[in-house]
Amino acid sequence: MKHAGAWNMLMAAVCMALLGCLQAQELQGHVSVILLGATGDLARKYLWQGLFQLYLEEAGKSHSFRFHGTALTSTKQGQEVIAKVLESLSCPRDTAPGRCAELKAQFQQLSEYRRLKTPEDYLALSEDIEARVQREGLQEAGRIFYFSVPPFAYAEIARSINSSCRPGPGAWLRVVLEKPFGRDHRSAQQLATELGSFFQEEEMYRVDHYLGKQVVAQILPFRDQNRKALDGLWSRHRVERVEIVMKETVDAEGRTSFYEEYGVIGDVLQNHLTEILMLVAMELPLNISSSEAVLGHKLQAFRALRGLQRGSAVVGQYQAYRGQVRRELQKPDSFHSLTPTFAGILVHIDNLRWEGVPFILMSGKALDERVGYVRILFKDQAYCAQSEKRWVPAQSHCLPQQIIFYIGHGELGGPAVLVSRNLFRPSLPSAGWKEVEGQPGLRLFGRPLSDYYAYSPVREQDAYSILISHIFHRRKDSFITMDNLLASWVFWTPLLDSLAHEVPRLYPGGAENGHLLDFEFSGSHLSFSQPPLEQLVPGLDSAPMPSDFQVLRAKYRDSPLISAWPEELIARLAGDIEAAAVQAVRRFGQFHLALSGGSSPVALFQQLATGHYGFPWAHTHLWLVDERCVPLWDPESNFQGLQAHLLQHVRVPHYNVHPMPVRRRQRLCAEEDQGAQAYAEEISTLVTNGSFDLVLLGMGTDGHTASLFPQSPVGLDGKQLVVLTTSPSGPHRRMSLSLPAINRARKVAVLVMGRMKREIAMLVSRVGREPKKWPISGVLPDSGQLVWYMDYDAFLG
Repeated sequence: MKHAGAWNMLMAAVCMALLGCLQAQELQGHVSVILLGATGDLARKYLWQGLFQLYLEEAGKSHSFRFHGTALTSTKQGQEVIAKVLESLSCPRDTAPGRCAELKAQFQQLSEYRRLKTPEDYLALSEDIEARVQREGLQEAGRIFYFSVPPFAYAEIARSINSSCRPGPGAWLRVVLEKPFGRDHRSAQQLATELGSFFQEEEMYRVDHYLGKQVVAQILPFRDQNRKALDGLWSRHRVERVEIVMKETVDAEGRTSFYEEYGVIGDVLQNHLTEILMLVAMELPLNISSSEAVLGHKLQAFRALRGLQRGSAVVGQYQAYRGQVRRELQKPDSFHSLTPTFAGILVHIDNLRWEGVPFILMSGKALDERVGYVRILFKDQAYCAQSEKRWVPAQSHCLPQQIIFYIGHGELGGPAVLVSRNLFRPSLPSAGWKEVEGQPGLRLFGRPLSDYYAYSPVREQDAYSILISHIFHRRKDSFITMDNLLASWVFWTPLLDSLAHEVPRLYPGGAENGHLLDFEFSGSHLSFSQPPLEQLVPGLDSAPMPSDFQVLRAKYRDSPLISAWPEELIARLAGDIEAAAVQAVRRFGQFHLALSGGSSPVALFQQLATGHYGFPWAHTHLWLVDERCVPLWDPESNFQGLQAHLLQHVRVPHYNVHPMPVRRRQRLCAEEDQGAQAYAEEISTLVTNGSFDLVLLGMGTDGHTASLFPQSPVGLDGKQLVVLTTSPSGPHRRMSLSLPAINRARKVAVLVMGRMKREIAMLVSRVGREPKKWPISGVLPDSGQLVWYMDYDAFLG
């Protein structure tokens, strides 16, 4: 027995010693965090604070740390930047000032800056880490590389890490990547392939910082903790619609180079809002703590998304954006950007749970408020016989029923989860969430705050702090896998392609937007609720500004006038021409369009070529209003301008293109060759009653239009449809439609642009019908419509 007792004591001592050794070994695991781009904006604002928070949570536990800030900046400059950042770090509110100062000092001692540029630099970093670990008697646990750098630098950095800076056997590697992960499916696939040649998928953590926001991170736990109450609610039978919204009041100034490449869809909708959509729509795993199960269910939800069509979206652009792009990217004044800064998207999910339920995704810059939320609105299946004033406050079944995941900002000012009191009392973790105190007068989505059970976090945490902790603890469900990333791009890329040449609706920005961006949906189609903003002309003593109006309508020579800044004016004219074409083809099967030459229509031709893929070109006949007597391949030829800026970009059947026959029998505009008569006969043969559906004209500074010039009687009256004329400037010989031919048209559009046209525009506005002095004054369709399109420089000077 004595021997047995001694043996037991010995074994206990051995076990205690072994346990002590194991604990000591665990305590000696060393983690190196390498922050690439450590002096950049994201790092300075969020990442260093997130790393400090990680240190606060993990210090004294199982690992020791070293934080390496790296960049291309010189060592001295980088050290100065990092020193300022480290000094500005903050502790949680409940940390005593003395303790905070102590922890900050420790973190500063563990943080350093070094320049990291060449493969040799990476090798030196790895050797320094290994030397420190050996010197301090530690065992390396792993390395975290956080890529806070542009995506174009990923491949080169990945190659250097893989070849020179991987940790040794037994230690792990985690690589953290920031969006954007490509611009479309092809580029995302290419990036994934490049990175996949250096890292394993389990080593990569693709960050969408919205998944770290406290309310977004609460969506799955909320659904899990309230399964019983939500079982009968979370489906097409009870959900009317789901809104996922992120609005910003700031614009894209300073970020236009990024926005020109990605736009609002690539910046917000394809990633942040789509990830939230998945958390709401995915089937709930039995165990939401299983990263593998969560990611698998998300992928299933991606595969159930119905493909997006052009009609699934409305897009807009705030008016100041183009000017900002021109300044920041040094673009010419003629540059027109089609990048959306606002988008509303209608999404449907084709599965039994969500069939027929509209999901609205919306985001934009320069809007009226800053707010983010997810709103699940339920169908009202109750009828209350009593009047509303007799309803029990906040409990009547006839009140709106909704669940709101309030991401932040807005009226509440911070994150919150809200559930209508007439639905159910939700369950949230008591340790991390508290009920929101009443705020008299505050209303959310049409109801007072008292109508909701409302909860907010006990302690607000930054998204990056949460995600950095998840990276350290290997929680991959908060990150984007390659499969989910590519599934997202498969969904979004077709819509992006269809919007590439779409002219966004212009909006002034802020509260001035009014209802201009409101949209409505029917079936699978989304459209703006209101037509584009149109206002009457302000007094001529007050010069209009872009924020005053988009397009202004008035009268000019007793005919409709449309005036705007040049890009808006061209977009409006192109849209009107397309509408006329669609209507003509629908009614008559074809559209006859006569176009003037010169420099004014060039921007219009480019707009029609790049922004109107729905134009019925296959059924359109293109005619010329006038032509210079030069060979068709001559740069002076109007047809050559039409060919260069429009015809080579659109599919018009060659037999529907009708150049003026200025060159016949190897001669130019010889009377005896009867080119004018031949063109007139062609018009009479193909154009019913010789009446073009639309004629586009310009106005010269001397009042000429087409090639009908002042003090020349040719083409101003009579029965001839086409005439030869003489221009006061070279090339002198011209061929032109006559004034009677122009006035037979169903619609005539006169495009007048530029400050140099201001004087003639004022003059013509006052004169009567005197075509011999000012041929443009003779333009008045016999039974059609005349519309003037003038930019502000021409109209208001």
